[in-house]
Amino acid sequence: MKVLVTGGAGFIGSNLGDRLIEEDHQLVVIDDLSSGKRDQVPATANFYQMELDSRWLDRVIEREKPDAVCHLAAQISVRRSVEDPVFDARVNILGSVGLIQACRTHGVKRFIFTSTGGAIYGDADEIPTPETYSAAPISPYGTAKLSVEHYMHCFRSLGGFSSAALRLANVYGPRQDPHGEAGVVAIFSRALLEGRIPTINGDGRQTRDYVYVGDVVEAFVRALRSDVQGSFNVGTETETDVNQLYEQIAGAVGTSAAPKHGPGRPGEQQRSCVAIAGIKESLGWEPKVTLPEGIEQTVEYFRGQVVAVT
Repeated sequence: MKVLVTGGAGFIGSNLGDRLIEEDHQLVVIDDLSSGKRDQVPATANFYQMELDSRWLDRVIEREKPDAVCHLAAQISVRRSVEDPVFDARVNILGSVGLIQACRTHGVKRFIFTSTGGAIYGDADEIPTPETYSAAPISPYGTAKLSVEHYMHCFRSLGGFSSAALRLANVYGPRQDPHGEAGVVAIFSRALLEGRIPTINGDGRQTRDYVYVGDVVEAFVRALRSDVQGSFNVGTETETDVNQLYEQIAGAVGTSAAPKHGPGRPGEQQRSCVAIAGIKESLGWEPKVTLPEGIEQTVEYFRGQVVAVT
């Protein structure tokens, strides 16, 4: 296939792009490089540096005529979505709807959307949380992702649009940004390797479902090959709190340094973990990389990054 990946210079997108090239697909990448890196885009890909709301987007889709689109480009900061919900909606809702419309206009056969398995459910009473649980996001970011899922359902109802949304848990692994607010595995790994002590927000008992990027890429590939439609959680069904996560990362780094604790973030979800029976049944997908294995691989990646910088 010819596959267009938005956000293909970023963390998950570039790992997906590498996999698609390995499988001999043609790759097209759109990325504004606000957080992605140009050198993470495979040399054989057709690359367009542009924002999703660019007036040239429709022209690119018409010119490239991709068979499928994996939409990963997004404003990913929950905190920024709270501080500037209009910007978040412009990027995550209007940008996505514009892309979907261009895909429908130019006959794209398959559309895979990157949704959220944490922010979309809010503080759920049912853990692990299945897709059937009532979505009640408590942030503009989660609300925007859910809105795009509704648009996808609408366009499927209108006919001629095959799509699926992957509700990702907390993805971690090589190439994740260690300098943003998201990506605690990357942040802790880089800090400890540089001899710095990271800060845990609050008491560290808040839980998340950490899924390795290689497993997430496999979920995208299976969704591309399939014609199943709807929304699917992508996670591990395992809760890990921040204190436990820190201990595992510190062990992989080889330090016994204790973390610092700072004030908790107002409104932060205390528990998040997704059920994956749906994607197991529909796509035969389940995670293969355990958290200790994934942390070891992530720490080794950042160890190389720290050596390269020094």
